[in-house]
Amino acid sequence: MTNAYPLPRRRLFKAGLALTTAAVVAPAAGAPVASAAPGAGTAGPHTELSDLEQRYGARLGVYAHNVRTGRVVAYRSGERFAMCSTFKAFAAAAVLRDHGDCAPLDKVIHYPPSDILPNSPRTEEHLATGMRVGDLCAAAIQYSDNAAGNLLLRQIGGPAGLTRFFGSLGDRVSRLDRWETDLNTAIPGDLRDTTTPEAVGRSFELLTLGRALDGAGREQLVAWLKGNTTSAERFGAGLPRGWVLGDKTGTGDFATANDIGVAWTTRGTPIVLAVLSTKATKDAPVDEALIADTARILARTLAPGE
Repeated sequence: MTNAYPLPRRRLFKAGLALTTAAVVAPAAGAPVASAAPGAGTAGPHTELSDLEQRYGARLGVYAHNVRTGRVVAYRSGERFAMCSTFKAFAAAAVLRDHGDCAPLDKVIHYPPSDILPNSPRTEEHLATGMRVGDLCAAAIQYSDNAAGNLLLRQIGGPAGLTRFFGSLGDRVSRLDRWETDLNTAIPGDLRDTTTPEAVGRSFELLTLGRALDGAGREQLVAWLKGNTTSAERFGAGLPRGWVLGDKTGTGDFATANDIGVAWTTRGTPIVLAVLSTKATKDAPVDEALIADTARILARTLAPGE
């Protein structure tokens, strides 16, 4: 894990400089939007996505946007799914935007052994020395380190602070209510710790491609996302060879398996991808192949030949 990262001191004006969510994702004039309710019989990607749901016995939510052409694929994009560890990318973004008020990236955070949770490889390794805030951001995004995720939440006002951060992006849908690891229960119908594919995809686009962060902050967030190690069997397995990916995964009960990211095609076209999935049984096995298969469909639909 690298310890080198820029330390931007300029804060983005929260009102005025950031693009509105709608402005960022609005299709270009005349751009096609592939969007339909499940079961509507629409030919093309929606039939394929519905077939995936049947094959894997899952509920699948998709929002994908070709930023160059404006084309969108949306499937169950307004339905709620548990965020799980995808929240960590947004917690790191909140720190990047507001670190002048909460925690500079080079500030060392010390924590007791009781803060270490399952799947906390980086924080456990540095228990004796503590970790810089920037390194906690990298650990949370790139290794989905659970203790790092909670330590970041403490810097931004806890789950409620992250919900406020979503709101500052124009996202009134995404919400975090609990801490790791309770937020992963993903109980069907439970509104806690949930988002929708469209809401989280638009917020992710604002942060990685829009102006919700200043230039240095956006560059740092994207660098952390490109270093993610947890998506080799999800977007990493489904997107074409040669595409550059920056993403964050999430996993929870009820076979919740998520991946949210931006991928640049071999021609440099940015494709924003938000794929969320769940099943009806608490202990059902997670199917990472469902996410990979969905990514294949989206790549073929939104960027054929790239």
